[in-house]
Amino acid sequence: MNIALERPNQPDVIQLIDDLDAYKKPLYPPKSHHGIDIAALSATHVLFAVARDEAGMAIGCGALVVNPGYGELKRMYVRQQNRGQGVAAKMLSFLEGEAAARGCTLFRLETGVSQPEALAFYARAGYARRERFGHYPDDPLSVFMQKTMNRGARFID
Repeated sequence: MNIALERPNQPDVIQLIDDLDAYKKPLYPPKSHHGIDIAALSATHVLFAVARDEAGMAIGCGALVVNPGYGELKRMYVRQQNRGQGVAAKMLSFLEGEAAARGCTLFRLETGVSQPEALAFYARAGYARRERFGHYPDDPLSVFMQKTMNRGARFID
């Protein structure tokens, strides 16, 4: 597997994002969907990474939006058939490392109450629940988390 920063406007990556949206759509009402679109993922302050298998197929993606003072994780997704192989953990570590190399060491995210696997994954990765942040509305279906890294921390690939 290889993880690298890529453009999100590639057909196989767009399919990953469509799959993520299809997964989340039945879990939450429209007002509780807080994903960002391809245009936003293409912005210069967004680190967008793609995990590819040995054949070059996109199997996972994730983004880190670098805001003043913190980076926000968005669009983390691994194809169903590739779960349980450590792809998400490697993607998260890659994004955190890329952000830290640019001076960003505070990471935040919003996920939902109907995604226990995501909540457990982020907790295992050192993320703790916190109050809402940024532009998010007060939504009982949202869970907010954050993690602070030391500037000298090493990231595992």
